[in-house]
Amino acid sequence: MRQLPPLAAVRAFEAAARHRNYTRAGEELGLTQAGVSYQIKSLEQRVGTVLFVREGRAMRLTPAGEALAQRVSQAFTTMESAFAALAKTEEQVLSIACFQTFATKILAPRLGSFQLEHPEIAVRLVVGDAFVDLEAGECDLAIRLSREEPVGLQVHRLNRLGIAPFASPGFVAAHEILQAEDPDIAEDQRISPNNVWWREWDDARCASHEMTERQPRGLEFDSQQLDAAAAISGNGVAILAPTLFHTELTDGRLVRVGTRIVRPGGYFRLLYPEVRGHSPKVRAFRQWLMREIEPCLAADPGCREDWERASRG
Repeated sequence: MRQLPPLAAVRAFEAAARHRNYTRAGEELGLTQAGVSYQIKSLEQRVGTVLFVREGRAMRLTPAGEALAQRVSQAFTTMESAFAALAKTEEQVLSIACFQTFATKILAPRLGSFQLEHPEIAVRLVVGDAFVDLEAGECDLAIRLSREEPVGLQVHRLNRLGIAPFASPGFVAAHEILQAEDPDIAEDQRISPNNVWWREWDDARCASHEMTERQPRGLEFDSQQLDAAAAISGNGVAILAPTLFHTELTDGRLVRVGTRIVRPGGYFRLLYPEVRGHSPKVRAFRQWLMREIEPCLAADPGCREDWERASRG
């Protein structure tokens, strides 16, 4: 174990040695003149020698004090440089953990604009559903979709999850029943019919579609991206989160089937450890993300209240 005197006493000595004045040292450290004097006296007792002597109103370092002050000043400079280098390194790379659909549909097409605004920050995107421990420093921040709000992290709700069925304009035109305000979508028209969101959809409509103990049929995928691609190709109706497919809705590759948007529970959230709350790179990304998400909310107007709350946070 290192045999070091208390850091408070060393800081008081270093400041007093620079200023040659206990009062000014106290002003720098937030201590009274008596507090600085007490700390230095305790240090003198620890090292067994006098470090300062009074000359009128000024304080003069003894030869032992001069020798110690030079070494302590060098040590403080080394520590200051180490912390500055760490801070600079930390601010140079922003690591983001994100699930696949949000990363592909929202972040990847838009991150170029963040780089243009902040060329000093490199971005590392970690894509997947595996848990990333933010508090252990595995990533700087994360974007997650969850029902429960995590504890111990700074949380910004981006928007509430909404789901709705979507298809290509040609598929809807070819199936008159899908043109109704709240159509009953047959199972053989559904893409990924085992997707739990279809059960949420049916429950909201008080409809019943058997989803268990039957032979697999139709197209089954494991991501919204693939469901959407199949729907765009005219292969059926996909159940999707509208805000993630704003571009496809705007350019007409997808249209909503009916007018209902179901809220199965859950929010898209931006998360990061509280210690990173004042990090310039995290703050810059949060502000940028709020701006980029806003146009996507046109696909699900009910989400706007959540976005406005998060953008003020």
